[in-house]
Amino acid sequence: MNLETSIEYVKGIGSEKAKLIKNVLGVSTVEDLLNFYPLRYLDKSKVHKVSQLNNVNTDVQLKGKITSIQEVQTGKTKRLSAKFNDDTGSMDLVWFQYSKWLKEQIPVNKEIYIFGKINVFNNQFSMPHPEIEVEEKKESDNRLRPIYPSSEKLTKRGLNQKFFQTVLKNICKEIPNLIEENMPEYMMKHFKFLSRQHTYLNIHFPKDIEHFEKADYRLKFEESFFFQLGYALKKLHHKTQSHGNPFPIVGDFFTGFYKNNLPFELTGAQKRVLKEIRQDMKKPIQMNRLLQGDVGSGKTMVALLTMLIAMDNGFQSCMMAPTEILAQQHYNGIKDLLVDTGVNVRLLTGSTKASERKIIHEQLENGELSILVGTHAILEDKVKFKNLGLAIIDEQHRFGVAQRAKLWAKNKIPPHILVMTATPIPRTLAMSFYSDLDVSVIDEMPVGRKPIITAHRREKDRAYVYNFCREEIQKGRQVYFVYPLIEESETLDYKNLMVGLENVMDNFPKYNITMLHGKMKPDEKDAAMSYFASGKAEIMVATTVIEVGVNVPNASVMVIESAERFGLSQLHQLRGRVGRGAEQSYCILMTSDKLSSDSRTRIKTMTETNDGFKISEVDMKLRGPGDILGTQQSGVVDFKRLDLVEDAQIIKLTKKTVDKILETDPLLARSDNLLIKNYYLKYYRGKNKWSKIS
Repeated sequence: MNLETSIEYVKGIGSEKAKLIKNVLGVSTVEDLLNFYPLRYLDKSKVHKVSQLNNVNTDVQLKGKITSIQEVQTGKTKRLSAKFNDDTGSMDLVWFQYSKWLKEQIPVNKEIYIFGKINVFNNQFSMPHPEIEVEEKKESDNRLRPIYPSSEKLTKRGLNQKFFQTVLKNICKEIPNLIEENMPEYMMKHFKFLSRQHTYLNIHFPKDIEHFEKADYRLKFEESFFFQLGYALKKLHHKTQSHGNPFPIVGDFFTGFYKNNLPFELTGAQKRVLKEIRQDMKKPIQMNRLLQGDVGSGKTMVALLTMLIAMDNGFQSCMMAPTEILAQQHYNGIKDLLVDTGVNVRLLTGSTKASERKIIHEQLENGELSILVGTHAILEDKVKFKNLGLAIIDEQHRFGVAQRAKLWAKNKIPPHILVMTATPIPRTLAMSFYSDLDVSVIDEMPVGRKPIITAHRREKDRAYVYNFCREEIQKGRQVYFVYPLIEESETLDYKNLMVGLENVMDNFPKYNITMLHGKMKPDEKDAAMSYFASGKAEIMVATTVIEVGVNVPNASVMVIESAERFGLSQLHQLRGRVGRGAEQSYCILMTSDKLSSDSRTRIKTMTETNDGFKISEVDMKLRGPGDILGTQQSGVVDFKRLDLVEDAQIIKLTKKTVDKILETDPLLARSDNLLIKNYYLKYYRGKNKWSKIS
């Protein structure tokens, strides 16, 4: 038997059960079974009494006797019922699916232990499908009994907890032949690890709580360590092997713009980030940098200044965004900033007309076009650059790996890469999933920006909210009303929006109101946005399509309807549409009276902080890492033990450990590091390619 052996050859399984286990649990090899960890443990030293039972749906162990068994017919179905007694009372045991064999095996009037979940039926405690052990046969070892993930489909076929415990016991006997050590002696001593063999024994059948905790810690450490190692090796390889065009010059385009066209003084954070980018691009190595910055922190300005450095060195730049609205916003912003500079910048999206495309293609190839902003349309084979030196990707988690790779292929020497995100990424996620990138953070807002005041209001407060909006409009400000996309039905979403629009029109009859939603054509969206941005409309009623793409400094109030239906990240992004001017801005979260626990947490977090990073930490606790990374990254969080929220300290420690090892032994060539190297090459190489940027 080895780790690749099919489970059908494991004692007690066979081909039929193996097929069922694979279909239900996705477990098909011995290695899968070893990594099929218990969900929790039942302390076998604890024996409850019938009179002590109070919690439903908890696993308990009782000791007593079965005094009678009977078959009960209800309509067309039969169940098996047994009366269980101890010295404090009695309860029913019940089997809804059973065979003649099972009925004959149930021991009557013998001292037994029963294990199972407690239910209540007709105001009486009962235990469906209990596991039974006769007292004299009861094993004395392993006081912590493992409880494995299961399903009704498995238990109906006899693949219950006892089955999995027996199978895992058989496999654990083979552990000395199956499990090899992967940590060197110096790490074992330093971290006081259990051996790897003892780790697996104690995760399945712990001697005691202390041994379980040591085993659990070792497995979590191992998962994080090898994951971090993969990224660190990739980053190291990139720094030493990848070629890039060096940009040594900071010339007239950059300095001229900085002196004459910069509309405001850069923040300290923007200056720091630009310096980090400059240092990267001086080298003949491809830059690979992630730029994190909250909504409105000035990432686009940093991106533009970086593109001007590329121009100073004779290279073209492109900036790719995931949606037309966002691409349009970047283009408008950059074009306005570059007025009277003579820099040629164009927009390419799916909606760009053929005649315009022809000009863009020609100017890109002859070098007349210096900056191209666009969507996925940039990736088309027809789009050829004369010398692409810098590629900036906004919200890169929305692009797949293959899509990004197409961009790198648009120059013989791959362009420098700057990845931007306005979605603050929790520290543990950034350390885990972007650790092959150098990370820059803009953690400062432009001077003069006032923190947005966020308030929670309910339906009973609506008149007060409307009155407040009127007061703001009378001061010359503008207001957003945003309605959620329920996504179950576009028709229903549209209907909700129209009801909302009517309501706003009824309550604000004196004012001009415009509407924006996802089903509108691009030119209709542009017209609606322009109408609002110009100040001709005082109110915009919209769906979440304005989460990105609308930049109106004069808008000071954001009313989010049914705010409990939005995720934290979305609420934070929406709030970032106001507070873009010097005036005080407000975000009002309207909710129903009844809120779930998660909704309350989200609303409370929004009213307490404007810090995107704090918000992202709460968001990750509520939603899990997979959702934070976005759908393109689904499946990346496949850790068996490690929890990116709960185990932040382990992640920090493993990153520090990996960095320390590679600092002195970058090729893992030292004899004491060969265990690490060989294990990594065998089990982890190529596993973390989905976050590969270049």
